[in-house]
Amino acid sequence: MALAPASRDSAVAWTRATLPAGPIVIRFRWRYEDGRVRYAGRGSARIAPPDSLRFDYAGPFGLGSGAAVVIGDTVAWADPAANFRSLVPAIPMLWASLGMVQPPGAGAAVFSLTRGDDGRPLVIWRFAQPGDTLNYVATPGIERVLEAEWRRDGAVVARSRTRLDPQGRPVGARIDFPETKARFELTVVGVDTAAVIPPALWRSRR
Repeated sequence: MALAPASRDSAVAWTRATLPAGPIVIRFRWRYEDGRVRYAGRGSARIAPPDSLRFDYAGPFGLGSGAAVVIGDTVAWADPAANFRSLVPAIPMLWASLGMVQPPGAGAAVFSLTRGDDGRPLVIWRFAQPGDTLNYVATPGIERVLEAEWRRDGAVVARSRTRLDPQGRPVGARIDFPETKARFELTVVGVDTAAVIPPALWRSRR
């Protein structure tokens, strides 16, 4: 689809509108599977806007637990690192699965389009830089949806689809990784908008 060039400032304004107004904790059940393994468990995401995310996860009966802190699109630390990167190999898709988008990189080309589709408006954004392209499609309304696609050198790395409530908070999400035939799903079980996040949680797992 042909998109029109847009300013980075307008893209940043749109991404900021996807973030919560203040610190928030999202609790969820998750499931991961590929051609070799299948895991499931529970987890939580602590978000301090505009760019900080603490992700905790655990398998059944607390097995296979871990945590990570993400700043923007960069993993600040992960414990254990290999487990987190295998569970969440695409950080932009992790943000999108929570109904949020980080702004385009400083050197990214930005494109956008707003159009109606069968009476429903769509807002489309593309952030392109050498090698990587991120596409986002936001469907507003009562049944809100945020879809994302990450391409690297033209090949699809990951696609996600997140259902949102009328306040823009995630209800459930699915991320597909076509190359590895892997899938990560989460179902939100609770959202705490009055959360207080202790500073120590950003520094270490415990």
